[in-house]
Amino acid sequence: MAERIGGYGFQHRRVRREEEIIWLKEHGVNTVMSLLGSNQNLFAYTGAGLSFSSFEVPEDITPEDAVAVFNVLADALAPEDAIVLVHRDTIDDTLCGLLAGYLMHAELVDDPIVATDVIQRILGRAIGPEGRRLIPKP
Repeated sequence: MAERIGGYGFQHRRVRREEEIIWLKEHGVNTVMSLLGSNQNLFAYTGAGLSFSSFEVPEDITPEDAVAVFNVLADALAPEDAIVLVHRDTIDDTLCGLLAGYLMHAELVDDPIVATDVIQRILGRAIGPEGRRLIPKP
């Protein structure tokens, strides 16, 4: 998970984006999944040989709507060699909740507390209520 490659808003820089794409490729990432409404970096990703998928996640996403995100992520992860970077403008509770929710949806874990703990350990911070509501219950 990451913030938008190259930064977002006034912080976005083409050179920074290019450097980050090189770094991602050097570290095995071969697919980018954007949760933003636009595909502004599509040509940069595909030009660098990265696969790309997107799904616009509204600020008020519901737990029911999160299932569609889980399905798009499952498709991105379907190739055996897939290493997927999922991003929004920033690493926020929604992104974190969706990733913890995916762990449950994909049956990689069977307890929402464990799914929450895994993502919190990766982040080094707690997931707030906005994110926790997106984690399916068994």
